[in-house]
Amino acid sequence: MPETAEAAPASRLTGTRLADLLEEEIVIGLRFPRERLVEDELMARFEAKRHAVRQALQILEARGVVERRPNAGAFVRSFTAKEVRDLYALRDLLEVSAAELIEFPVPPARLEELAGAQRRHDAAVEANDLRAVVTANTEFHRRLFALSDNEALTEAINRAARVAHAIRSVTVTSPESLRLSRQEHRRMLDALREGDRDLLARTCRAHLLPSRDAYLKRVGLTGN
Repeated sequence: MPETAEAAPASRLTGTRLADLLEEEIVIGLRFPRERLVEDELMARFEAKRHAVRQALQILEARGVVERRPNAGAFVRSFTAKEVRDLYALRDLLEVSAAELIEFPVPPARLEELAGAQRRHDAAVEANDLRAVVTANTEFHRRLFALSDNEALTEAINRAARVAHAIRSVTVTSPESLRLSRQEHRRMLDALREGDRDLLARTCRAHLLPSRDAYLKRVGLTGN
């Protein structure tokens, strides 16, 4: 996970590092969809130079996490109901496809790496360390879908997951959502150990739904 602002003095705070810090704040729910990202405020908050702030906002826009509006500035990306459903339909197609490409049996070393990521996720949840939760969760999913051995597909999965940061932030602080996430991660591990492709695909599909539905409910979106 990127360093905290306190660990990154202005003399070392590049645009890329600042983009990582802001992305972290978005995914753990410290910044909300539609929130304006004001250059002067970010310069003061992170003790950063203006050129670093502007570069960070450009990077986040390219990542799909921030949107720029003419004559208004940069905002944490927000979504219409259709955009949420379309994005999650895409994630479903990508992630289930990756799950179906995994060859069994999974090499024990790779399976243990995945299990290690889940142990770190469990420990972070128990410690209520949201930054560590996000780090371990990202590692778990990247290792999981890397088992497909299809780099183009895993890159597309990672890109779509990143765009969904602001959507997923709604559930990252929910104890119930974290409990369910841990259960589903363990079910995925069991499916991999048992060579149960159908269970793996079903669990990957179900795993996407809570963040999608919670976002739609939280922001009161309907069919727009």
